[in-house]
Amino acid sequence: MSDSLDIISSYIDIPSDQLLNNIVFIGGGIVLTLELMIGGIIIGLILGAILAIMRYSGLGVKTANCFISIIRGTPLLLQLSLFYFTLPNLFGLKLNLLTVGIITFGINSSAYVAEILRSGIESLPKGQFEAAQTLQIPRWPMWKDIILPQVIRNILPALVNEFIALLKETAIISTLGGMDLMRRAQSIAAEQFTYFVPICIAGIYYYTLILFIEYIGRKIEKRVNYAKH
Repeated sequence: MSDSLDIISSYIDIPSDQLLNNIVFIGGGIVLTLELMIGGIIIGLILGAILAIMRYSGLGVKTANCFISIIRGTPLLLQLSLFYFTLPNLFGLKLNLLTVGIITFGINSSAYVAEILRSGIESLPKGQFEAAQTLQIPRWPMWKDIILPQVIRNILPALVNEFIALLKETAIISTLGGMDLMRRAQSIAAEQFTYFVPICIAGIYYYTLILFIEYIGRKIEKRVNYAKH
């Protein structure tokens, strides 16, 4: 490890101990990045499923369509700024940056998850719904036990892509001072007056996390396909 650092530091003209400190400091932002991503995924999946069911079942279709249109039609940075700066003043809420970030990323992701779920639902044979109605299966068990499990199997690759996009979008939290991977890299860059190395270190961390998500996604997809056959 030390030999590798010495070789790299000789090429980029940075002392190996300083390079190691930079790697460790920037890596500390992984915690916040993962908290934002995981929290956003949980909210995005739950709210996205609710929106998709509302649109397909005829309950609150206009509300769901309006919500999805607004979320997809406005920048994520604008939404994050709105939740962080405006809502506390309007409602007197005192939310920390992590909470605001998770809520914002979750709501933003839910609009895209709802669209992914919609396409998955529409790909199912209509006979699935007709059979459930014929057997008089209640709406909630029908969605929970019959429809959604099939839909999720079909849209799993698209969901993995959405999770990867969400991971990269968490870097926007750095604009509000969140000490994630990106913010820590910017802090090192400003302190040492060199941007190439810190940004590359952050990029390696992001790429490694994305490779891990892809790996988990492939494992789950193989297991689901195996169970289906």
